[in-house]
Amino acid sequence: MTEEIQEIKKCKNCQKDFPIEAEDFNFYEKIKVPAPTWCPKCRQQRRYAWRNERTLYRRNCDLCGKSTVTIYSPNKPYKVYCNECWWGDDWDPSSYGRDFDFSKPFFEQFSELQHDVPRMALLNKRSVNSKYTNHSGDNKNVYLSFACFDDENVMYSTWVQKSRDCMECSFIYEKGERLYEISDSRTSYQCQYGIFLKDCSNCFYCYDCHGCNECFMSSNLRNKSYVFKNKQCTREEYLKKIKEYEMSSFVTRQGLEREFMDMMKQSAIHRYVTSERNVNSVGSLIYDCRNVRQSFEAIRVEDCAYTYGCIDLKDCMDLYHVGWVTTELCYECHGCTRLSNCQFCHLCYDNMNVMYSDTCQNSQNLFGCVSVKKGEYMIFNKKYSKEDYEALKEKIIEHMKKTGEYGEFFPPEIAPVYYNETQGNLYMPMIKEEVLAKGWNWEDNIPGTFGKETIKSGAIPDKIEDVPETYLNEIFACADCSKNYNITRNELLFYRKEKIPMPRKCPNCRYKRRFD
Repeated sequence: MTEEIQEIKKCKNCQKDFPIEAEDFNFYEKIKVPAPTWCPKCRQQRRYAWRNERTLYRRNCDLCGKSTVTIYSPNKPYKVYCNECWWGDDWDPSSYGRDFDFSKPFFEQFSELQHDVPRMALLNKRSVNSKYTNHSGDNKNVYLSFACFDDENVMYSTWVQKSRDCMECSFIYEKGERLYEISDSRTSYQCQYGIFLKDCSNCFYCYDCHGCNECFMSSNLRNKSYVFKNKQCTREEYLKKIKEYEMSSFVTRQGLEREFMDMMKQSAIHRYVTSERNVNSVGSLIYDCRNVRQSFEAIRVEDCAYTYGCIDLKDCMDLYHVGWVTTELCYECHGCTRLSNCQFCHLCYDNMNVMYSDTCQNSQNLFGCVSVKKGEYMIFNKKYSKEDYEALKEKIIEHMKKTGEYGEFFPPEIAPVYYNETQGNLYMPMIKEEVLAKGWNWEDNIPGTFGKETIKSGAIPDKIEDVPETYLNEIFACADCSKNYNITRNELLFYRKEKIPMPRKCPNCRYKRRFD
């Protein structure tokens, strides 16, 4: 990678100077787009503002009328179809087709199209008994989990891949089983409260351990067994020390969690970045990458820059949660899978040669389309011949260059979800007044019930074995935000099996703690 800087520009959003590298210009030339006017951080925030990952609502399907789980609140001015109706044959996306008006800006017309064409309630494909999931697919019995693929019996988790019987986990890259409160780990079994574990089993409260089993409250171990608080023990000594802890007790677990946090801050050794098996790459949480710049949470990514949460990319820039099957020549996309030569797309799967489109699936050669399925040579959902499509597309691009729109991702002002519903409010939080001052939108009716609890948190038994079956019918209040929540049968069975006390916080606050 060269250190040469080609140009310094001032970001239109934050007004700070940012460099555009020579490699960046080479890529822009290849896909024939102008250089961006927003800095990398603001470009990522703009993509964050389109990702409602985990704020779920109930509203009626606008086709069949049935109540459905969706990321769109009932007060949003959009048509929303349940997934069965959206994928069904009872409606035609091309019936919403319209001509492009060269007297108006592109994004204004695109927003009007978004308000008319039905939207998919959730992005959830090929799954069984997993309706409370989003940005997910190929799951079975997965509940209130997000960005999860090829999983079974997973609850309250985020970005878990090819795993089973896990709860309260984040970023399990592959093959986790019987995990609880584990983050940034892979190929581990029956572990609880761990970060950066690999090939571990029966490890509790461990940080950055590889190839370990039967370890407790330890850090930076490699291929060790029976280590207690970073001291090697015999098997008999280790098991005796473990028996001193009543693991099913909430009070005991609170103390252990505090000790775990202190251990990570005071005695654990931290790598300056998490980077494994990479060549000529800069970023963190990157694995098996080559020639990657400023990328994070990336796996098998090559010749890319400014990517976040991506898997299997080649020759791409400025992507957020894109990939999972080899994706090439893509730029400024969010929530997309299996793409080739696609730019400025949102929630698009299995597409080729698609630009400025939203929630389009299994299509090619689209420009400015919404909710198109198996479409080809369409602009604003209207079908054209190949020749007419190419000519009109170039004419629209010239129009967008004149209005200053071409080369930029969709503005947050027209996002179908509002900023405080999105990942933006977690990664780059702003108060309502700041959001509205930018011209972006804020949702005042975030879901949740309060004051309906039937059992006070102080009345919940300390040990999980003392929690009665009747608690499945009770309502509890979060100890942090006071929001009401309940527990499911599978959840209770998991707690009992793994000797985990019942939580006193709602799922969102538990997620936020892991996120922080």
